[in-house]
Amino acid sequence: MYKSCCLGCGPRARGHADAYKHVKKARLEAVCDANAERLAKFADEFRIPRRYADVREMLEKEKPDLLHVVTQPQQRLEFFQLAEELGVPAVLVEKPLCLDAADFNAIAAFGQTAKTKVIVNHQLRYHPKTLELLEIVRSGEIGEVRLIDGSARYPLAGQGTHVLNLMLAYAGDHRPTRVFGQVSGKRFFIPHHPCPDSAVGELVFDSGVHGLLACGENAPVVHDPKVDWMHKRVAVYGTQGFVHWTMNSWELFTPERGYQRGEKSYAGEDVLGQAAMTDAIFAWLEDAARPHFNRLEVSLAESNAVLGLYHSALEHAVVPLPWSPSYCLLDALRARL
Repeated sequence: MYKSCCLGCGPRARGHADAYKHVKKARLEAVCDANAERLAKFADEFRIPRRYADVREMLEKEKPDLLHVVTQPQQRLEFFQLAEELGVPAVLVEKPLCLDAADFNAIAAFGQTAKTKVIVNHQLRYHPKTLELLEIVRSGEIGEVRLIDGSARYPLAGQGTHVLNLMLAYAGDHRPTRVFGQVSGKRFFIPHHPCPDSAVGELVFDSGVHGLLACGENAPVVHDPKVDWMHKRVAVYGTQGFVHWTMNSWELFTPERGYQRGEKSYAGEDVLGQAAMTDAIFAWLEDAARPHFNRLEVSLAESNAVLGLYHSALEHAVVPLPWSPSYCLLDALRARL
């Protein structure tokens, strides 16, 4: 049985901890947070036996196989480096992986030599219904994929990276080779997830598949209008059919199955997806031939597409990918917007 520890006891950490009801290969043994009251409440609720105020102390004493990093996006690299220093085999970090050129470049450089495996917490990729629809697409039941249409009514840094992660999955884990983007609004340039209010991007993958990504108030409404973060959807159109996933529903058409649709519970799917994503980390530790779908290499490609979209909006030009960011895009976007 593997040992896991968690850094951070904020609201998002609840999903990480709750998944351990279903994680098969590990137990959550310790948790760390600088806020003593929040730490105690969280550890008591999830019956986590040991608690710490200092992450280095936790890692030195516990020697975990997996560290969950559930902190603000500005705090990524320092914990990756600490895990590498102390020999932690794997880190599961909340999205987004990075926000701008400087942290992207630093994390990419870290990944070139690090032994610690970094996985980004895009749990939607492991939802049971997502896995089912992915298999339908990959088996060729909808024919040759032509277009992947993804959207989120929450801005790009907030929820759009989840959608982009799914788009890459439905593209057969191919990488985008160019992006053309536009952005608007600066109300969402908040400290923890700064980004434009709305963003649209056209992606072309190395397989030739096209993708359309829309994030913000311009995106379709598919659920309760008052809950913006629930409005995530991905539709995949092929030469013989389609699949369409949303947070609480799905539909598809194939020549063999005909038209089908149904409802699903996001909460029920999410805890199982989080658990499956966590167990997949340990499967990778056991067998290098089973790399995690959300490994650092993949997330860097997704992050690079986001930064390329920003650069495209600033330059009014198509941007080839991968692109080498060399200036502060968020500052440039603030000034322009």
